Amino acid sequence: MQTIMGEHFIKCEFRFFYGDSPIFSRRYSKTDISFVNMKKSFIFLWIALLPCLLFGQNKVETLKLNDGWQFSQTGKNQWYDAEVPGSVQRDLIRHGVLPDPYFGTNENEVQWPEKEDWDFKKSFTLSDEQLNHDDALLFFEGLDTHADVFLNGSRILQSQNMFVGHKISVKHLLRKGENNLYIRFFSPITRMLPAAATAGFDYPADNDHGTPKLSVYSRKAPYQFGWDWGMRLVQMGIWKPVTLTFYDKARIDDFFVKQTSVTKEKAIIDNQIEIYSVEPQPVNASVVIEYGLKDESQKTISKDIVLNPGKNVVSIPLQIDNPKRWMPVNWGKPYLYNFRAKLSLGNRTIAEKTERIGLRKVQLVQKDDEIGKSFYFEVNDIPLFAKGANYIPGEILRTQQDTAYYQRLFDNITSANMNFVRVWGGGTYEDDYFYRLADEKGILIWQDFIFGCTPYPSDDAFLQNVSEEVIYNVKRLRNHASLAFWCGNNEIEEGLRYWGWDKKYTPETMEQWKKGYDKTFRTLIPDLLSQYDGTRSYIHGSPYNSSWGKIESFKSSDVHDWGLWHGRMPFEAMADRLPRFASEFGFQSFPEMKTIRTFATEKDFDINSDVMKIHQKSGVGNVIIKQYMDMYFHEPKNFEDFVYLGLVMQGNGMEEAVEANRRGRPTCMGALYWQINDDWPVVSWSSIDYYNNWKAQHYRMRDVFAPLALGVKFTDNKLNYYTMSDYLNDIDNLKLTIQVIDFSKGVIKEMKETVNAKANASQIVKSIDVSSLISESDKANTVIHAWLSDAKGKMVSSKDYFFYWPNKLNLPETKVNSKIAYADGKYTVTLTSPKLAKDVFIEIPVLGARFSDNFIDLMPGEKRVIEITSPKLKASEKTPIIIRHIRETY
Repeated sequence: MQTIMGEHFIKCEFRFFYGDSPIFSRRYSKTDISFVNMKKSFIFLWIALLPCLLFGQNKVETLKLNDGWQFSQTGKNQWYDAEVPGSVQRDLIRHGVLPDPYFGTNENEVQWPEKEDWDFKKSFTLSDEQLNHDDALLFFEGLDTHADVFLNGSRILQSQNMFVGHKISVKHLLRKGENNLYIRFFSPITRMLPAAATAGFDYPADNDHGTPKLSVYSRKAPYQFGWDWGMRLVQMGIWKPVTLTFYDKARIDDFFVKQTSVTKEKAIIDNQIEIYSVEPQPVNASVVIEYGLKDESQKTISKDIVLNPGKNVVSIPLQIDNPKRWMPVNWGKPYLYNFRAKLSLGNRTIAEKTERIGLRKVQLVQKDDEIGKSFYFEVNDIPLFAKGANYIPGEILRTQQDTAYYQRLFDNITSANMNFVRVWGGGTYEDDYFYRLADEKGILIWQDFIFGCTPYPSDDAFLQNVSEEVIYNVKRLRNHASLAFWCGNNEIEEGLRYWGWDKKYTPETMEQWKKGYDKTFRTLIPDLLSQYDGTRSYIHGSPYNSSWGKIESFKSSDVHDWGLWHGRMPFEAMADRLPRFASEFGFQSFPEMKTIRTFATEKDFDINSDVMKIHQKSGVGNVIIKQYMDMYFHEPKNFEDFVYLGLVMQGNGMEEAVEANRRGRPTCMGALYWQINDDWPVVSWSSIDYYNNWKAQHYRMRDVFAPLALGVKFTDNKLNYYTMSDYLNDIDNLKLTIQVIDFSKGVIKEMKETVNAKANASQIVKSIDVSSLISESDKANTVIHAWLSDAKGKMVSSKDYFFYWPNKLNLPETKVNSKIAYADGKYTVTLTSPKLAKDVFIEIPVLGARFSDNFIDLMPGEKRVIEITSPKLKASEKTPIIIRHIRETY
């Protein structure tokens, strides 16, 4: 308020400002003012300004544009309603135009849409009020893949990358009333045929099940083109949400809470805020950072700035003393701070952005040592043994992955005692919710960029496309505490060096690919990471510098050890092939019968049937399963026994391999098996099948990944027992109980000893000469049953050791007795057997039912209680339960 006083008058003027511009002004003179009138005028003024002031606190309005889309094959003018997010193929299946792609050999019947173009259209209505905003931003979070987008007659976007979101300022094109969007998606096959025709060679993309190999030319999920566990379904469509946001003056485009240093004493943060102003002139503004843990008082720091038209980048450093650091599961709490950036003009907040931040330090440690070179991760300067799996997209129809899917996934991850998951480079960058759950649960993520198993183009246009993809996804993901590590690609350099491509292609082509590799993975991506992240380690590819056929290369790199499976090596051999870090290794199995029955009928129950072959994408997969089964088991009686034995073999064999890695610490510091999940019902390396049924392998991984697990190695006629601990404190006064159990007679010897588990380490705590326990001839009739219990007598971990695989054991014939208590949502099964029943499998024809345990060794006279839970279980229905064990299969 300004007051001017003279001898004969009083004049008052009220001005209210928005930035530097007055938004309300009124003058009062002596002739029209009194205290009463001024009071009334103030009331009028506040009433007049109240809507403006309230609205000014949040002038952003976002419309979701996911509903009301229609699609048609180009030129057909036959329109169907579309689900967005979705894909052409998903909608064609939903409308019955395509059959169920999973059943029988229907995969062959769903390929034709990939060769056609498809159109999407939608209209939406806008009001004058919406159009009065300063700007409108149309955001396509994901278009798959080659597309032209039109709005009200103007082409506003040409998309060529599935992994990049697009924000377009469109206010100048919008109109009151009806507005029209139209998208033409071009076939990724016909679109890229000219590239293949002029390349001069066909890329060695062997997992691409088409001819020619076109997947390399599109920045699109490679696994859609097929893989050795995946069907081919090359999709098109709007695969992520679409929004239209109205705002005034300016918006916050990005908020990076860059952790430049984090220790126990302090965290040094550089808050980097990217702001876009639509004001034609510079304006004064301020940015406030609010930060703190949930349910604690929030602290603030602010900075006055001048916003110039267009893009502005603001840096606001701060220090947090004695931070509560984010810790991985079993090491402490994964503390998450709330950080909020607020942009204000005058006294009005016009934009804000919130991030949840875990303060931590994560780095890959590669140092020369007496073996070669280390390869392990430190979290907050503490070495971590990485326990986990490789993750592929959970659906071939990727947009079916909803929040419930991700919650199930992370329940499976944490239930199996994992602390690390690799997002593999042949799929997609995952949804934000995936990383958010990992943040909350203390799970570390190894993130591949999406390149796998083949050379890629490296021309300027292709690399510009890649550059946009890297920048977009690094900025999208870099605030996540769980994101531990960037990796350039999956297995490309290994292929260039060891897969025999040099025998199929000219030296000039090979040299072109090697130079292109260096341009992309040794120059472009690390340079962009330095610019847009700068807080994480990076390697150009995985495996980093090794080949499973060259064991000497295991000394200095992560390893994809396919000596098991592709190399046909026995499971036992894995103990003598310790890598520094096992980032891939695995063994296949069929899913259990209830999953097989979803895609096959009785006539197809043969590993050589057309249906089983089309659901086995590893060309020699069934042959290898049969070969290993002949090594370890008696010939099964029938197909169902074959499936069951295969599940047991995968579980027990992979337990051997993973335990060998964990026992081998600190030489080996990670075991990420291939793979945790499936994207359709299929024969594969997964430990959980497509319908969320745990295979034997997942139960075994749960046990061997326990925070404190008991391990055993038989060598030189000695049983060496190990404690394998993730805990950061020693655990003393554990009781180790070891029983010698005859398959038919029961316990014949028992010994107990107090042991201590060393913190964050693997160590031998007991060695026993086997000759003091049993004779050589008794080994085929005996199991060594051992367990750890704590000071209160609670079992911590158990371990059964059989001297042979089942075909060399004298397993007794026995009947497993069961008693079942039925309740809605839960069946409780109590099992007993007079003699050993090995690998007891409880089957129930309910997909996705959860078992407290399964595939168990039931000792003579032992009582085991298993709970089966599912909302589909009803007490009144008494759903049938089948129980089988190894001896019944021959």
